[in-house]
Amino acid sequence: MSRTKRITLGIAAGALALGAGMGVTGMASAATTPSPTPSSSASADSTLPAEGPGRHGGHRGDVGQLAADLASKLGVEEAKVTEALQAFREANKPMTPPAEGSRPDRSAMEAALAKSVAASLGVEESKVNVALEEIRAAAQSERAAALKTKLDKAVSDGTLTQSEADAVAKAVEKGVIGGGGH
Repeated sequence: MSRTKRITLGIAAGALALGAGMGVTGMASAATTPSPTPSSSASADSTLPAEGPGRHGGHRGDVGQLAADLASKLGVEEAKVTEALQAFREANKPMTPPAEGSRPDRSAMEAALAKSVAASLGVEESKVNVALEEIRAAAQSERAAALKTKLDKAVSDGTLTQSEADAVAKAVEKGVIGGGGH
């Protein structure tokens, strides 16, 4: 196997691991680890927790950040949003571990999250859906920018050619590897 092919395969595997790590584990931590001190910032670093509502993530995929972002977008108190998210997580905690290789239905979990949070907060479900989508889009954009920065550095360091970096970026964007394309 040529050196270029090995490097390309290595980069693709690395991008897959990076995308999966950022997208899946960030979401899993959001679904299973409440933040001890919720942040009051409104930056869109995370979207939905993975085991509850579906896949997406960010650098800080915790309930506290999601609560802060939702509270800001919905105009409600962060403590109420945190409580609603934690109640949803508890109500939807799996009784048994998922079968290896299986995933919960993302759309169904996201719909259930929006419905639950809307009911808990007395807000229209459509407003919650829009807010969650905006948070998810911002997190995805942030992940894409971080990947571009890493790929640009790899090109400038001579680790990748520009065409290899472009191929990795396109594969992530199209959802072939990593968490992109959603």
